[in-house]
Amino acid sequence: MTVSLAPFVPSQPKVVTRMLELADVHADDVVYDLGCGDGRIIIAAVKEFGAKKAVGYEMRRDLYQRNLETIKSQALEGRVTVYHDNAFNADLSEATIITLYLTTSGNNRLKPKLSEEAKPGTRIVSHDFDFTGWSYTKKENFGGHTIYLYTIPDCFQNPEKSRPFFSFKRRPFFK
Repeated sequence: MTVSLAPFVPSQPKVVTRMLELADVHADDVVYDLGCGDGRIIIAAVKEFGAKKAVGYEMRRDLYQRNLETIKSQALEGRVTVYHDNAFNADLSEATIITLYLTTSGNNRLKPKLSEEAKPGTRIVSHDFDFTGWSYTKKENFGGHTIYLYTIPDCFQNPEKSRPFFSFKRRPFFK
């Protein structure tokens, strides 16, 4: 079954760089991008930040094919891998960093998978959209965008930094 979690909207290069900086990507990291689009995050993770490996999952065939061409043209085979598959089928067992640019709804649909499969210490970076009920490690406004950093399992605690699923504010009828 094909389940789309968001339309393809590429992150600006400066936002990609800031996301990877906030995630603190190093040479021993394995970066996963769920819904990798044209692959700019996974390519930058390896080329600019020296990540050991980067893996993307992309459902759109045209974007998947573009990724394959880019990986080959930049001689990144073996360090960057892209699957033409759904993010729900991703094997997250080796991920140390997971990046996302989905929607809040898309993020929330992935929460059970991330909660169950991401190992302790995994950093999750989301561009513009948060996880309802999760506590972020950092939240940064950057050039008109918001970048959220979550750390497994810390994000399951500290509810004062989280947003509930539904928030009903009581307002007085009269002032």
